Amino acid sequence: MGPSELIFRGHDGTKPTSDAYSPKPAKPWLSFIRPIRYLMREKRIVFVLVGMAIATLFFTILPSSSPHAHKYDPIPESFSHISHELTNPVRHKYYEPLRAEFQSANSGGKIPLGLKRKGLRIVVTGGAGFVGSHLVDRLIARGDNVIVVDNFFTGRKENVMHHFKNPSFELIRHDVVEPLLLEVDQIYHLACPASPVHYKHNPVKTIKTNVVGTLNMLGLAKRVGARFLLTSTSEVYGDPLQHPQVETYWGNVNPIGVRSCYDEGKRTAETLAMDYHRGAGVEVRIARIFNTYGPRMCIDDGRVVSNFVAQALRKEPMTVYGDGKQTRSFQFVSDLVEGLMRLMEGEHVGPFNLGNPGEFTMLELAQVMQQLVLVISKVGFSSLFSFFIALDLVVQETIDPNARIEFRPNTEDDPHKRKPDITKAKDLLGWEPKIPLREGLPMMVSDFRQRIFGDHKEEDTATSTSTS
Repeated sequence: MGPSELIFRGHDGTKPTSDAYSPKPAKPWLSFIRPIRYLMREKRIVFVLVGMAIATLFFTILPSSSPHAHKYDPIPESFSHISHELTNPVRHKYYEPLRAEFQSANSGGKIPLGLKRKGLRIVVTGGAGFVGSHLVDRLIARGDNVIVVDNFFTGRKENVMHHFKNPSFELIRHDVVEPLLLEVDQIYHLACPASPVHYKHNPVKTIKTNVVGTLNMLGLAKRVGARFLLTSTSEVYGDPLQHPQVETYWGNVNPIGVRSCYDEGKRTAETLAMDYHRGAGVEVRIARIFNTYGPRMCIDDGRVVSNFVAQALRKEPMTVYGDGKQTRSFQFVSDLVEGLMRLMEGEHVGPFNLGNPGEFTMLELAQVMQQLVLVISKVGFSSLFSFFIALDLVVQETIDPNARIEFRPNTEDDPHKRKPDITKAKDLLGWEPKIPLREGLPMMVSDFRQRIFGDHKEEDTATSTSTS
C-alpha cells in the first residue's frame, strides 16, 4: 500500500455514507403565525381597530344629524334618463324642450333637487347688432350666460348697454375674421353686414366675414363640441324664378354682380356648415332669414323699411326704386328670434326659411308708412290700443301732404319678388310669425322717432326752460 492511499478506519463492516440533502419537515402552523406576527409588529393592529371604530361612528351619526335626509323621495323611474344625463354631462342636452317636458311632468309639486335646467354658455357673433341684440335679450331672460362678439361695424353698444351690469353677460370687441378661443355650448353666428349700403361698402371684407369668419366659428364649434347656428339669408335665392321660394330651390344668383359678395358669401357659408356637419360631425343649424324690421335697426342702412320710416319722420320724399312693383315680405324681429331659438334647440339641420309670407309691393309699403306716420304725429304712440283707435278715426287712404313718394332708377340685381314658403318651419319647428306689419310698424316708428328727434326735444326743453 503506497503512502498516498487513504485508509478507512471505521468499524469493521461499516460502509461510508453519502452527502445527499434532505429538507426539514414542513411546519403546517407557520402560514397562520406569519400574518399575526405582521399585525403585532409596530402596533399595526391598534391602527386597524381605531380606523374601524372611527368609520363605524361616522356612518352611524351622519344620517340622523342631517335635517334633509328624507326631504325628497327617490327619483322615480320616469326620470331615470334625466338623472343619468345630469350625472354624466353631455353638451347640447340642457335645452328648453327638456325643461318644458320636465316641468309638465312635475306640475303637481316641486322639482327634485339637482334636476333644474342648467344655463347654457352661448356666444352670439354680431350680438350688438339689430337682430343679435334682441336674441341676446331672450337668452339672458331665459337664464343663459351670453358672450357677445362684435367689431361694431354695424353693431352699437347702446343695443346691449342695459346688460352691462349683468354677471351673465360678456362683451368682446373682436372681428370673427380672426380666430377666437372660447368654451361654449352654443354658437349663434350672425356676424356680417346685412344691408346693401354696408356690405357694398367693402365687398372684400364682406366675403371674408362670410367665408373666413364662418370657418373660424365652425372650427371653434368642432374643438369644443358646440352646436352651431348659421344665419343665412333669402339672398341665396338671388332674383328667384320660383315663387314663393322653398328651401329646395337652388336660386338664380349673379356670381359677379355688386351683391354677390353677400349672396355668394352666404351660399359659401352654408356649404362650409354642411361640410363640417358631414365631415367632422359638427351639429349645425341653418336659417335663411327674410326681410326683418323692428326697433334698433340702423336708421340709414338703406333697407326699405328703415328708409321709409326715417324719410317719413324727417318729412323727406320716400324713395321707391324702379316702378315700385317689387315685392317683399316683412317679419317683426321678435318673431325671427323665436324661430332662431326653436331651430337651435330642435333636432333638424335645415335650411329653414324664416320669414313672413305676407307680401307687399314697395309702393304699398310706402303708402302704409305715410298713413302710419300721419296717425302717430297726430295722436302720439302710447300703446297699440291707442294706435288702432286712431287708425279707425283716420281714413286709411289719407296721405300726409308733406310726405311725397319719389321714384328713382332701380338698383343692380335687385330681386323682383321675394316671398318665403314656411311650410317646413311650420311642420318641423312649430313656428310661424305672429305680429302683422300694422302692429309691428308703430313700435319701430316710435323707436326711430326717439332716436332721431330725442336730442332735439331735449334741446328745445332746455331752451324753453332758460327763456322762462
